[in-house]
Amino acid sequence: MSIEGVVFDPNDPELKETLTYLTIPTEERIKLQAQPFDGKKQCWVPDPKESFVAGEITGTKGEEVTVKTAKGDNLTFKKDDIQQMNPPKFTCCDDMANLTYLNDASVLHNLRDRYGRWLIYTYSGLFCVAINPYKRLPIYTIKAVLMYRGKKRTEVPPHLFAISDNAYSNMLRGDIGSFCLDRENQSMLITGESGAGKTENTKKVIQYFALVAAASAKKEEGKVMYFKFTFNTHHSTKEFTGYIDLLF
Repeated sequence: MSIEGVVFDPNDPELKETLTYLTIPTEERIKLQAQPFDGKKQCWVPDPKESFVAGEITGTKGEEVTVKTAKGDNLTFKKDDIQQMNPPKFTCCDDMANLTYLNDASVLHNLRDRYGRWLIYTYSGLFCVAINPYKRLPIYTIKAVLMYRGKKRTEVPPHLFAISDNAYSNMLRGDIGSFCLDRENQSMLITGESGAGKTENTKKVIQYFALVAAASAKKEEGKVMYFKFTFNTHHSTKEFTGYIDLLF
């Protein structure tokens, strides 16, 4: 697999299919953001099955609040158990660091809402949150690599490739014209619970680096990229940790 000779075309049908798993169409996003909203009444309340559900405050008495939930139940909660809801403009937010209210309910709702649309990658500041879709998605193709290659994180939808390209670009940023400044090593930490997709995402990172670096090497013969693998085990926690060196 190589990106050599492949041309990036934003109108390519294959790329358009890829984008359906990475971002929400503009028309749909406009409709979602146009929903009526009352920030003083709409809120999140605890739920034994779904953790949190949407609700509308119908009354307040001292430290107690009466809420009509999205399920149609009229329940009473303590004020401290109520969490504020973000305006519709933050629906399926790409970067949760931009949320007005960064609480447990809002984070869970945003991730769940995006996952329901197969948008498995979401930024949270410097971090990229990934949720295992348990199925193959067409978001790791050669054309997807080209879409993220050389782009800033804010120019493309959330993706592990964007994080990878940012690290790769920072590593090479020492080259300025005819000057070669000191390059800096880059690190990526992929962590999560068992079955979260750590191994698969690690493979995709290596795939991205291999494709992009190989294409760059075509321009500068004699430069070789190779991998050095080192694995360590934390015996105290009985968890396996892999450490991988990618040397360019």
